[in-house]
Amino acid sequence: MKKVLLSALAVFAFTFANAQEDSKGSSSDIKFGVKAGFSSTNFTGDADGGDARGGFYIGGLADIAISEKFHFQPELMYSTEGADEAGVDYLRLPLMAKYYVIEGLSLQAGPQIAFKIGAENDFVDEAVKSIDFGVGFGAGYELSNGLMFDVRYNLGLSNISEIDGADFGNTGLQIGLGYRF
Repeated sequence: MKKVLLSALAVFAFTFANAQEDSKGSSSDIKFGVKAGFSSTNFTGDADGGDARGGFYIGGLADIAISEKFHFQPELMYSTEGADEAGVDYLRLPLMAKYYVIEGLSLQAGPQIAFKIGAENDFVDEAVKSIDFGVGFGAGYELSNGLMFDVRYNLGLSNISEIDGADFGNTGLQIGLGYRF
């Protein structure tokens, strides 16, 4: 688990380092930022039917302009997820493609990997796998002063159950704001 977590952090740090290096002496536009917000998450599949968990997420991002309308945005987020009485904390690494429909308004989609870093109790910790794969879909609006607003739906694509015969995953809605430097 620690090796996987360190590998994810290394990939994110490498992306940031390359982005900074590329921005010196090239025409690519790279901006860094922070974001945070509210999340409502739940389990799907065999664990469906419980109440959603209200939580939060917080983290950083790099916005790398590929063209005027297309950007790549890797993020590193701490996220509280799970269900009402089965909370799981993740370090989530979304790799979002952003397409600007009009100035300031983007549609976003991309894969993500999440690493479990904590759980509400020992039972939940043992019942949930340490890695989750998924995809995120959303939209965002950015003001010229750097303030950002976004909404995203995250859909887990893998079975995160460690319980024999059980099959469940993560799902969640995020609403937040951020600031690009």
